[in-house]
Amino acid sequence: MRSAGTEENARIKVTAGHIGWADLIFVMEKKHLRRLSAKFQAEIAHKRVICLDIADEYRFMDSDLIDILESGVGDYVEF
Repeated sequence: MRSAGTEENARIKVTAGHIGWADLIFVMEKKHLRRLSAKFQAEIAHKRVICLDIADEYRFMDSDLIDILESGVGDYVEF
C-alpha cells in the first residue's frame, strides 16, 4: 500500500508511476478524483478508483483518520 496526495503542498505528490503501480486507487473526496481524472486521464482509464467520501480535514497519521480509513477500505483489502 502506498499513499500520495493531489495537493500542490502534498508531502508525496501522486505521479503517473503511482497510478501505473496501483491495482486499486482510493481517494478521500470527489475533488481528488476530479484532479486525478484531469491530470492522469489515460493512466486511470482502466483502474478501479474508489471514493471513500472522507473529508480531507485530518492531519497526517491522525489516529481517527486511520480508524476511518481501515474501516472504509476493509471491504476491498486485507490488512
